[in-house]
Amino acid sequence: MSTNPYPLGLRLDGRRVVVVGGGAVATRRVPALLDAGADVLLVAPELTPALRARADAGRLRWLPRRFAPDDLDGAWLVQVAIDDPIAAESVSVAAAERRIFCVRADDRTAATAWTPAVTRHGPVTVAVLGGGDPRRAMTVRDAIRDLLGASKGALSTPAVEQGSLAAAVGGRVALVGAGPGDPELITVRGWRLLTEADVVVADRLVPGLLLDELRPDVELVDASKIPYGPSRAQEEINRILVDRALAGALVVRLKGGDPYVFGRGGEELLACTAAGVPVTVVPGVTSSIAAPAAAGIPVTHRAVAHEFTVVSGHLAPDSPASLVRWEALAGLRGTLVILMGLKNLGAITATLIAHGRSPQTPAAVVQDGTTGAQRALRSTLGAVAADVLAADLRPPAVVVVGDVVHALDA
Repeated sequence: MSTNPYPLGLRLDGRRVVVVGGGAVATRRVPALLDAGADVLLVAPELTPALRARADAGRLRWLPRRFAPDDLDGAWLVQVAIDDPIAAESVSVAAAERRIFCVRADDRTAATAWTPAVTRHGPVTVAVLGGGDPRRAMTVRDAIRDLLGASKGALSTPAVEQGSLAAAVGGRVALVGAGPGDPELITVRGWRLLTEADVVVADRLVPGLLLDELRPDVELVDASKIPYGPSRAQEEINRILVDRALAGALVVRLKGGDPYVFGRGGEELLACTAAGVPVTVVPGVTSSIAAPAAAGIPVTHRAVAHEFTVVSGHLAPDSPASLVRWEALAGLRGTLVILMGLKNLGAITATLIAHGRSPQTPAAVVQDGTTGAQRALRSTLGAVAADVLAADLRPPAVVVVGDVVHALDA
């Protein structure tokens, strides 16, 4: 008689799943059940802090007692996450009487269902059963995950509507943060969307290696070469996003750092939603934190700085168009991070000093943070502008002002 299991993908959305036990095993199993939309009933006298937090947040229902057979009434699946074989067997018996599949963490041979080792790649879920050997399943799962991670769009297929094999009609836009410069610092979700994109509209500061990995048939629009002034260029970018999406394309708007940190992502989202185009926002690692970190500077540090402020320096402090209250920033005790401020650094530092910030305040500038071309300079608020000129540092660069500049010095 065959002992091979019959593989299934359970659609648990809105269906009751009972988990017996509130320890480490349950802590590992519950998140996937919640992600699947299951109505989770947790039965255990005590819970781990992580499970208690989910119960307190209303994401699952908790019965703070030992298991009773009628806990399984109305359930579709039960997971036994306790190591007491007698108590676990009582759950198995109650499940068998009700014809409910039962996963046993303590004894796989006594279970009527096994939990596979799982890896996910966008809409693709791969579940591996290793003949009951979890280590074997995990080894195979990890090999498959590595293969999926190395693929460049091989699994990219048109979206499929639920209950239909027809490709989804109409395109969409994804605002994706590419991170601070190192191509490996894009999020997994952002990279996956790039592999699926039909059109990529890229900023000047996005990592070039990410563009090199696009499929040959992808339309690449270099947003930095759109031949208009700043406001007209943004209008043209918005038009491209909307037009391509309405034509049915998946359009990735690839932006350096994070789409919403001085990236005009909000304007692009508003333009798309006004045109009825669905938008997904994928946050990115912002250079305001990553560039200092790559240079050994934490933006906060215990007993040094309990706050950090990120500000744009693309306009001089005396510009009528500036929305920054530099005099207020001068009075802060925490860390000040200035993006796009190299051109106006002399005026910025002079303004901060004029409003009370000590000229001896540590300051640093990090150029091309997280990349192979990274350069870092440490100075003081009073001298940093001159030091930047002497060192010939150039944009893109992040300026850090505050005692954190030397917080990690040995």
